[in-house]
Amino acid sequence: MWKPTNQGPAITPNPTLTPEPAARPLAVQPSFDAPRPPATPAATGEQASISKGLIIKGEITGSESLFIDGKVEGSINIPGNRVTVGRNGQVNASINAREIVVLGKLKGNVSATDRVDIRAEGALTGDVAAARISIEDGAFFKGGIDIRKADAKSGVVVPAEPAKAIHS
Repeated sequence: MWKPTNQGPAITPNPTLTPEPAARPLAVQPSFDAPRPPATPAATGEQASISKGLIIKGEITGSESLFIDGKVEGSINIPGNRVTVGRNGQVNASINAREIVVLGKLKGNVSATDRVDIRAEGALTGDVAAARISIEDGAFFKGGIDIRKADAKSGVVVPAEPAKAIHS
């Protein structure tokens, strides 16, 4: 039987070369059928936008924060999140949200379970019902303010009790 012999030069590994790292395992992508936990906009930072070139007339409802830089007429109902009227935003609508920030122009009554913030370049014409309100120097506001305390258990805004006059 013939047996081959190694008569060629011995192969030695090159000490200057480093071994290749082990291949990383591929990430397993969840299937589309797998249930996913509900995403909360506050935790994930999700926010819908209405850009400068858009005009919307009608009712807007949703479950994520909304940024408006275009024109909106009608009503906006985003009960658990923030509605921001951007610098270019022109809104003629009633708004119901957890938080409302005004950087542009807003005409309409607003109701916030937490706060309303009118920034220096913002303008709000309408009545405000909220637990807290902030109006920066330079901001424009024309309307009434109804400060309501938030019900800690449900997050619902309830009218604060009016102060009672003491007669002597």
